[in-house]
Amino acid sequence: MKYWLIKSEPGSFSIDDLARAPRKTTCWDGVRNYQARNMLRDEMKRGDLAFFYHSNSEPPGIVGIVEIVREGYPDHTAFDPDDHHFDARSDPESPRWYMVDVKLVDKFERLLSLRELKEYAGDQLAGFQLLARGNRLSVMPVSAPHWKFINSISKAK
Repeated sequence: MKYWLIKSEPGSFSIDDLARAPRKTTCWDGVRNYQARNMLRDEMKRGDLAFFYHSNSEPPGIVGIVEIVREGYPDHTAFDPDDHHFDARSDPESPRWYMVDVKLVDKFERLLSLRELKEYAGDQLAGFQLLARGNRLSVMPVSAPHWKFINSISKAK
């Protein structure tokens, strides 16, 4: 099993939106970065877990956990000219963009803020990709020790 962190702007799609989705499950579409796409397409496997992170919010932070319930498949929003994720260069015969399906596992009682996570950057979260300067990826791997530590502090306070 691998662990991940996936980001979404709560104004576009929040953890509460996922909680209201049928079976608390939805496709994770709209990723338009090749490095993140490769992780969705090639590395995320059914049963993997991911932190759900609210980005571009005040404050940003981890709000829960999702499970990958369907492995990477072509992102149909890239082919729809009426969708804001449309990519005219993407071809259904040779898809450029991929997505996975996720299911809500746990909504945290509290937001685990980026500021709080940064408090541990030199210690338990040293090397955590989210805390790297200039990191803007919407999908990133999380090491098992980082996963365990973040889960432990999500229940504290």
